[in-house]
Amino acid sequence: MNDCTVIVGASGGIGAALVREAEARGAQVIALARSFTGDAHIDIEDEASIAAAAEYVRSQSLVPTRVIVATGLLHADGKGPEKSLKDIDPAWMARNFAVNTIGPALVAKHFVPLMPRKAPALFAAIGARVGSISDNRLGGWYGYRAAKASLHMTIRNIAIEWARRNDLSICVALHPGTVDTGLSKPFQGNVAQGKLFDAAHSAACLLDVLTALKPADSGGIFAFDGAAIQP
Repeated sequence: MNDCTVIVGASGGIGAALVREAEARGAQVIALARSFTGDAHIDIEDEASIAAAAEYVRSQSLVPTRVIVATGLLHADGKGPEKSLKDIDPAWMARNFAVNTIGPALVAKHFVPLMPRKAPALFAAIGARVGSISDNRLGGWYGYRAAKASLHMTIRNIAIEWARRNDLSICVALHPGTVDTGLSKPFQGNVAQGKLFDAAHSAACLLDVLTALKPADSGGIFAFDGAAIQP
């Protein structure tokens, strides 16, 4: 069987850059995205499509040694981050959790069983510094903050459970910085000079971070520069 890297959300700004960078570093990449058709299709709001994508990878006699979930939701269809309590909409908040927390958890549910049992294996999902409870000084963004904080807890849970079966496994959340993609576009005016990264730079930094991680780091949240972020 051949090793591969699976990247979920491969049509997005960061996801596509991760595919290009991983391939440039010699990885065999399986790129999956909601906008792709056929075997490469995956919709993290649809568990059946996640299961089908995992079965496709298994059927190709591929063993994912790295699975990276590069999906995320911050704004869509005229909806965006809440500025105050009065802006909370239950359906929008639920969708934040569906995409930012539940989706990555379901990817882990179906892909972690395909990964090595007694060899190095890594699962990562894009988190966010604004999902750090201890770092929150501004408030607002109720749905996104809460969903990313929940993702961080989910990553910690996966790390603990997975380590019982494979003590060489690593499961982490990643903060990519503020990246020049459609997700951040409406909010780039507030970004300090020099703090807005292009996707290629962010992807290279994230893969460098992943390469440097050790099993003792599993369950943590790490920024693009390798710094640990407190929950």
